[in-house]
Amino acid sequence: MFRRRSAGATDGTAQDSPGARSPDAPAEDKSPRSPAEAAKGRPTPKRSVAEAKRRQPITGSSRTSGRSRSSAAPRTPQDKDKARATRVGRYEAMKRGEAWALNPRDRGPTRALARDFVDSKRRISEYYMYVLVVLLVTIFVRNPAIQKFVSPLILVLVVVILIDAWLIRRSLTRLVAEQLPGESSRGLTMYSVMRALQIRRFRVPAPRVGPGSKI
Repeated sequence: MFRRRSAGATDGTAQDSPGARSPDAPAEDKSPRSPAEAAKGRPTPKRSVAEAKRRQPITGSSRTSGRSRSSAAPRTPQDKDKARATRVGRYEAMKRGEAWALNPRDRGPTRALARDFVDSKRRISEYYMYVLVVLLVTIFVRNPAIQKFVSPLILVLVVVILIDAWLIRRSLTRLVAEQLPGESSRGLTMYSVMRALQIRRFRVPAPRVGPGSKI
C-alpha cells in the first residue's frame, strides 16, 4: 500500500521536478513537454500571437509629447513681442546688407559685387514683373484680337531675358576677375539674373547704388 522511497531521495523531489506529473492530473497535462518549455515554465506562444503582440501601437508619440511640453510652458505675450521684434530687426538688418543677417546665398564679396553691378543699371528685365502681370490679365480676356498677340509677346519676353542674362554673365565675369581675382564666380550668373528680374524697390538686400553709378 505504501511505496518505499529510494535511498537519497528527499521530500518533494518528485513533485518539484520539471518533467514530473501527478497520477491524478488531467489527461491533457500528461502530454510530454519539450525541454525549452520545461526550462521556461510556460508553453511557447504561437507565431501569430507573438507577431500580434509586436504590432501593438506605440504610445507617447513625439507630436503628443511636443504638445504636452508646449502646454506645460505656454509662451507669454512678452515672449511673442520679443520674438516679433527680433524678426523685424533681423529683416531690417538684412535689407541694409549687414553680413550677420544675410541669408547664406547673399553672403560673400562676389555676391555683393553682383548686386551692385545689377543695381547700377536700368535693364529691360527689371520690368519683367509688370509685363507678367499684364500677360496674366490678357490670358483671361476672351478677345481673339488680343489673344493672338499674347504668344508672340511671351516669346519676345523670353528672348529678351536670355539676351540680358548673357550680357550680365559676360560683364560680371570680367568685373569679378578685375576686382576680386581668385574668387569663384560659380552660380553668380543665375543669382544676378534673378535679382535683375525683381522690381527695384522690392530687392533684398536693398540697392546700395543707384542707376548710372560706376562700379
